[in-house]
Amino acid sequence: MPDSGGEPDVSVPVDMPGKRGGTGPVRPAVRAGRSDEFRFRVYTATVVTVGLLAATAVGLWLPFKASGDLWWIGLVLAVAFLLAEQLGINVDVRSGISWTISFTEIPLVIGFFVAPFEVVLAAHLVAGIGTLLARRVAGRVLYNAGAFLLEITGAFAVAGIVQHALGATEMPWPAALAGTLTAPLVSTLLALAAVRVLRRRMRISTALRLTGRILVVGFVNASVGLSGYLVISGSPRAWPLVLAVFLGLTALYWAYSDLLREQRDMEALSDVSLMVARSGQQAAARPASKAENSGEGVDIGEWATIAERIKDQLSAARVVLRLRLEPAEEMRAVVAGDPLPSEQSPAEDPLLRLPGAHVRHFRLTEANSDVRAALLDRGAQEALVVPLRSANQLLGVVEAHDRLSRWRGFGKYDVQLLGLMASHLATSLDNRRLLATLRHDAYHDPLTGLFNRLGFRQVARDPLRDHPSSVVLRVELDVFSTVSDALGYAWADRMVIAAGRRIRDALGHEVPVARLEGASFAALLIAYGPDQAHRVAERLRAELSVPYPVDRLTVEANAMIGYASPSVEEAGEIVDVDGLLQRADVAVRATRGGEEVRGYVPSMGQIFMRRFQMVTQFRQSLEDGQVSVHYQPKVSLPNRQVQGVEALVRWVHPEFGRLSPDEFVPAIEAAGLIGVLTGFVLEESLKRIRKWLDEGLRISAAVNLSVRNLADEEFPAKVVRALDQFGVPPELLTFELTESGVMSDPQKALPILRELHALGVVLAVDDFGTGYSSLAYLRQLPVDEVKIDKSFVLGMGTDLGDLAVVRSIVELGHSLGLTVVAEGVEEDVARDQLEAMGCDVAQGYLISRPLPEDRLEAWLQARTARSPGRQAHNVLTLLT
Repeated sequence: MPDSGGEPDVSVPVDMPGKRGGTGPVRPAVRAGRSDEFRFRVYTATVVTVGLLAATAVGLWLPFKASGDLWWIGLVLAVAFLLAEQLGINVDVRSGISWTISFTEIPLVIGFFVAPFEVVLAAHLVAGIGTLLARRVAGRVLYNAGAFLLEITGAFAVAGIVQHALGATEMPWPAALAGTLTAPLVSTLLALAAVRVLRRRMRISTALRLTGRILVVGFVNASVGLSGYLVISGSPRAWPLVLAVFLGLTALYWAYSDLLREQRDMEALSDVSLMVARSGQQAAARPASKAENSGEGVDIGEWATIAERIKDQLSAARVVLRLRLEPAEEMRAVVAGDPLPSEQSPAEDPLLRLPGAHVRHFRLTEANSDVRAALLDRGAQEALVVPLRSANQLLGVVEAHDRLSRWRGFGKYDVQLLGLMASHLATSLDNRRLLATLRHDAYHDPLTGLFNRLGFRQVARDPLRDHPSSVVLRVELDVFSTVSDALGYAWADRMVIAAGRRIRDALGHEVPVARLEGASFAALLIAYGPDQAHRVAERLRAELSVPYPVDRLTVEANAMIGYASPSVEEAGEIVDVDGLLQRADVAVRATRGGEEVRGYVPSMGQIFMRRFQMVTQFRQSLEDGQVSVHYQPKVSLPNRQVQGVEALVRWVHPEFGRLSPDEFVPAIEAAGLIGVLTGFVLEESLKRIRKWLDEGLRISAAVNLSVRNLADEEFPAKVVRALDQFGVPPELLTFELTESGVMSDPQKALPILRELHALGVVLAVDDFGTGYSSLAYLRQLPVDEVKIDKSFVLGMGTDLGDLAVVRSIVELGHSLGLTVVAEGVEEDVARDQLEAMGCDVAQGYLISRPLPEDRLEAWLQARTARSPGRQAHNVLTLLT
């Protein structure tokens, strides 16, 4: 049946034969739905009824001439019709058009001369129905019987009309020729009517082209048969010549058939490869969420179309594609044609356990007992089976059952075609699997198997647009860097895997979860309100905070969770997923001790924007003079001499006003600008020392270092260049650093500190007592001073515990030969206590607040006295 290009929306296979001589069975390889099946049954009943009425009418009209020779003539005609059917040449002109060239016109045209209507009709019915039964297409016998009736009835009706018109008493050859051409024309009209009944579209040009081909072939066959009969009847000894002409015509048909078959096979190979490639591209174009939910994003309907195409090409009753779409899953069966009577198990079925990648041809009459049983389970007389393999990996199996268009079954051309199709199909399927793997890797985290940031962005975009009440969670584990530094990245990775598993188990597998980086995760709660999201986040935080058993260790961890949802203005719009993740991250950063779950509010966004502006405007602020250095004096307690100052950075922002160092320094450090800030403070401090040296004063300056400075291998060289530039002795420069900063990465920090110490620069441990605070750590550090944290100094007057801590630090520092500096000295009592303990240096508001450079000079002049002596050794003594 010619295919107009439209796809029928059907499910039950329906095949219809056409004229048996010019075009033999015209089969629409379609699947009819229930309504179409009912329509076709009504159409079949109509064809049979009209055929019976027409045959009765023509039988009454045309006289029946009885003869004793009719029994063997009828038998010969039946055999001739049967041979003409079996010797048909199948030609698939193009995809969807099955055209069988047969020779039934030859016995039909001869029948007009040698037998009456009833005998020819009976011979044709016996041959046609017998062929259908031999091909096991009994489900269409009724329709074909009606078509046979109308073909022969129409042929004799037209021949009778022409005979009467010519006034002949015997059948003239024009009448026989006209009647013979009527049979394929009737068959074609019935087939075209069936196309309309099945509601399939066909272009008029296609229908006319098909009808023309049928009439041309019918005319050639009828002419050969008519010519041969007339020659032999006039000259009986001419039958070898007629036989030679007939064999030559048959050879031409076969040659034409082979040419068209090669063209058709190439088209089929191209079609199958393109179908698989296009379906793979469509799978790759699907969002990550759909690919996640359907394995590799494979649509079984696409494979059903491919199976249908192979079935049409092989003219098979059934094609089964058994595909392993994922490496770990069982094969799925996709059937085109007659349904399988039963499912087969690959482990037990001999047809599914074939070695190699070659096509095997099994016939029921030639098979062993196991193969015979497998064919009977399929309800098949023969089968072509070929495995789909790639690199010794079984991807699937293709089966084709029972060729319908020829009585002798599948031939070598079918075996070759299926082998080529299987090779193309295996390659395309392997490419699909590779593409699916690449796609999975692009959207998933390789460590945890969860989505990565790109995959989360893909999977979250549509739900956030369709469900504005959805919530994005951001989860941070605060122990990842500690575990990495202490135990190595392999142990930290184990914790990340365990945390990802806990999140997945706590939220359920239907909730999209992603690992963003490090120990940072994200999850999407679809259609959750703020209260629900908060409860879920609390429960999730509790799950994640349970200690982690890693090998033989148990690691304690804490989790902080922030969450955010689209604003009212974003409802129904394409939501910026990265923006929501950023808001949730701001909420995480807003968490405090005891409140580890926070929802995002706009004020947090303002804080974030404030930090963003600070970071982006910092360099310009340095150039514009908005950033300056203040100095807080340090005094030696025994002799009340000004020993040095601590350099403290200050920033007066034109929009935000005076900024606290606790606010902008962490932001600048996180942005990687701490080196710029340290360089600025160092340069300003060395300028100040140089001025004092020029005035005959030896006052040192202390500059605070960040952990990032201690990770810079070039930092000691920068310090050397700065000291040389301003001509400052290294002992007048002090670097202050915290214990936690050093011990966060001692392997990097200690070599830098040793280089600085070798230069003669003074090193001080700041905030001593709040970090590791152990003699073992302190002995590892090449330091000269310890600074007692001001929290202990401030509490000395009221807390005996703080007093004991301060006394212990002073004694510990002196035992190690270190200078001890006390911060936060604000009262005379504290100063006197420190002096009694033997503390070396005091710093705090009692002495002076941090002062800008001009006010520091005024303070020095007003509150200190210059001691006499050489200019290089002048000192300032605090006036009491």
